Amino acid sequence: MQETQVIQDRLNKKPTRGVSWWKKAIAIIAVINLLMALFNFSYVPLRDYYLYQFPQLVQKYDPVKGIEPHPTTEEYLHKVDQLEQTYPGAGTSDPQVEKLLTDLRQESREIIENNPFLAASKFTTFAKIQRVIRQHMGQKRAEDAFMEFWTIPHLESAGWEQELAFFDLYLRPAIASNYFRNVDDFGQYIDEFWRVDIFFILFFAIEYFTNSFVISLRQEETSFLDALLRHWYNIFLLIPFWRWSRIIPVGVRLHTSKLINLERVIAQITHEPAAYLSNQVSQFLLVRLVNQAKDSVSGGDFVKSLVTPEGYIQINNINEVEVIIDRLLSLTIYKVLPKVQPELEALLHHSLRRAFQDSKFYRNLRRLPGVGDLPDELIENLANQLADTSVDILSSSYADNEGRKLFEKLSKDFIHSIRIELQNEATSKELESLIFDLLEEWKINYITKSQSQEYDPTQILEEVDHINYLQNSKVNLQ
Repeated sequence: MQETQVIQDRLNKKPTRGVSWWKKAIAIIAVINLLMALFNFSYVPLRDYYLYQFPQLVQKYDPVKGIEPHPTTEEYLHKVDQLEQTYPGAGTSDPQVEKLLTDLRQESREIIENNPFLAASKFTTFAKIQRVIRQHMGQKRAEDAFMEFWTIPHLESAGWEQELAFFDLYLRPAIASNYFRNVDDFGQYIDEFWRVDIFFILFFAIEYFTNSFVISLRQEETSFLDALLRHWYNIFLLIPFWRWSRIIPVGVRLHTSKLINLERVIAQITHEPAAYLSNQVSQFLLVRLVNQAKDSVSGGDFVKSLVTPEGYIQINNINEVEVIIDRLLSLTIYKVLPKVQPELEALLHHSLRRAFQDSKFYRNLRRLPGVGDLPDELIENLANQLADTSVDILSSSYADNEGRKLFEKLSKDFIHSIRIELQNEATSKELESLIFDLLEEWKINYITKSQSQEYDPTQILEEVDHINYLQNSKVNLQ
């Protein structure tokens, strides 16, 4: 009774309407951490975009990822810068200009042969550089194109300013995007993001364990381990890898803190999978329920529960079997018998006629002069009288206190007699066999066959959505 009262009190407890500012603050911090993790995750693949749009950001964040300018391409661009600074004042006859062009031709050959873009996995960038210089110089090989490009005759004929501007516009950004990334002692790329992420991990770990401990104190039936498992999704906030998976706890926290309503998004994402999953789960539950019932019947537990119900647990101190029998008797006497009275009269009429026709007294009575069909009239009147009297007697007896006690005694004796008869081994075995076969037939015909063939789970889910829509519309109108 005490446990039942506790459950009832919880069901009657009004839900809290507001959400604490602490939950909202935690959700915002989780969003910030997720955005930082996603930025760190996307930095290397999108570094070229960040370099073009936010060069200062790249300059500051490269050390976090252990990224340094590649020495080969960096030296190559440095030679081009020297050439751009030397040429305007020195002219083409200056030996320094000739030396710079010679160095650029040599380094261009080394770049084509050694491919310094390989370490950064920038295959497309390297291919783009070769394609651009070949098209610009009209050569089939990128090495020949560079050899011709860095010559005084070509630069003078095409124009120094135009050619150097072409290089700065089309080739320099691609070459400058190349980098070299350092590795640690274990051969893994250096990533110093953990130095910032560790503070978030510690914060969420303290919040996770503290919140679980508070829940275990407030709810006696919930242990600390149960509280941890109940909020298992917070584990993703504590692991220093697979940081993209933090989107799961962040989404949950945003939804529970009511900063963002994700109900519709979740419903649409899980719509069709939930439909087919619910169909499989419902079939699994029904089959398991039937199998457990069959095990109970075959093991004799079902018959024992009917014979000796002392161990049966009641939650409301009411004998439901007696109440159901009383209700059935009431319905039978007041509702059913008056409606079937014509059929009852026909049955009594038929029974009385057969009884009289089989008796010698009736046959001798019909032979008497002047009697004729009088016995038939008597039988019909007697049958009608018996039917009316039976209904009236049952109604008046059941309404009367003493008659009701007799009916209650009759129902108790009836149940007691059934329990005694069920103790008979032959009877119980026969009932177990019949019920076992009946459950097996239900499982075959109505669960594992008909349900999967006749019902579309998505259509059922659409009906559920329609019902929820009507309920929500009714609430909004109120």
